[in-house]
Amino acid sequence: MKRSLLFLFIIGASTYFLSCVHDPSFNFDQLLEEQLNFRSATGSFKGYIMPDGSDLSLLPNQSEKNPVTQAKVELGKMLFYETGIALENKYPDGKGTFSCSTCHVPSRGFTAGRIQGVADGAIGFGESGELRTKNPIYLGDEVDAQGARPLPTMNLTYVTNALWAGTFGSFNVNIGTENVWHQDTLVEINFKGLQGLESNNARALAVHRQVINKAVTDSLGYTAMFDAAFPEFPENERYTRLTAAFALAAYFRTILTNEAPFQEWLKGDKTAMTEQQKKGALLFFGKAGCADCHNSPSLNSQPHQFFALGVNDLYQTGGNQVFRTGPTDKRVFGRGGFSERQEDMFKFKVPQLYNLRDVGFYFHGASKRTLREVVEYFNHGVPENPVVPASQITGLLRPLGLTPTEVDDLTEFLANGLFDPNMLRYVPSATMSGNCFPNNDPLSRIEMGCN
Repeated sequence: MKRSLLFLFIIGASTYFLSCVHDPSFNFDQLLEEQLNFRSATGSFKGYIMPDGSDLSLLPNQSEKNPVTQAKVELGKMLFYETGIALENKYPDGKGTFSCSTCHVPSRGFTAGRIQGVADGAIGFGESGELRTKNPIYLGDEVDAQGARPLPTMNLTYVTNALWAGTFGSFNVNIGTENVWHQDTLVEINFKGLQGLESNNARALAVHRQVINKAVTDSLGYTAMFDAAFPEFPENERYTRLTAAFALAAYFRTILTNEAPFQEWLKGDKTAMTEQQKKGALLFFGKAGCADCHNSPSLNSQPHQFFALGVNDLYQTGGNQVFRTGPTDKRVFGRGGFSERQEDMFKFKVPQLYNLRDVGFYFHGASKRTLREVVEYFNHGVPENPVVPASQITGLLRPLGLTPTEVDDLTEFLANGLFDPNMLRYVPSATMSGNCFPNNDPLSRIEMGCN
């Protein structure tokens, strides 16, 4: 019934919009509020407003085992950029040269600056990670590379199950998947009863060759911060990858794009968005149907949904050097690679949509290089990856009938209406080690101007 009503509303609103758009007295704000009221899960456009971060208890999806505290946030903020914990490097050259932020660069929407994130086994940075290249002493399968585009580490308070496949997290969409949690020692962490961020971070610290123990925290100066963040943990359990994962999760939940123009507009400043951005928002929540999937405050899906869009994978991009992935990599099968269910094959999680303007690589396989290309892909509604069976492609991928002007308007909303320009407020001025960050190899230090 609601979908029928939604269809009628969209048709009616689109007709009204087209008939009035050239009227100087046309009130874009009123129509957009009405459209958002209809779309919102709360029944009000205010349901799209993110917390301002002043009250940590208001952050959704917190773990009962890891409530967010300021002490944890401050510790996680430091560890995320700390190259001093990069201690399980494959070769001596890699020791202490990379951090979590190597592949999650704030100026690139907290994602990798190159097509594929590479931590241990790469050197260089450029301005925002775009010049990172393989260290020649590493063989291709020795580098620490991600098999899909890294998802941004922002607005994660709206994420319950981590990664494109929703692999990590004991609850929510992973209830009923317990039969596959023994597929490898990493996924077995789901048996610990943790939320997605906590379990994924513990896995990531191990996979990405980072070490947390008392000797490390003492040498780098973090022991007092662990003591302040986790006084309830016995000392023999306090300085571990698990507590570090908890601190990182707390930090991630506070990284919010709550100063983007759309957020300011939602909070009452109707001048925060331009007229073109408002037109794009009307299309996003109306004719283009983007909100059929992207309909939470972060514009991901709540609860998480997975769809096959038929886009190319990293190994299919051509002309780009990628490592440790290929047609048999279980990560290219999306949710199906985790769940081992045929109906989940090639389906990937609906991601958040803020601060994508400067990312430069889009979809899990980085097959698009601009937001306009992304909009055009959805507008054409034709899958590009011949490997993905047509039977798996979501029916939501269909020609949208947007005009070139409408494509411009929707792209402008995505690029600038959803862009928070002040994300450096989440970056520390220095880490406890005093190392350069996000990278600390000699070439990166030169390119970053860090001595």
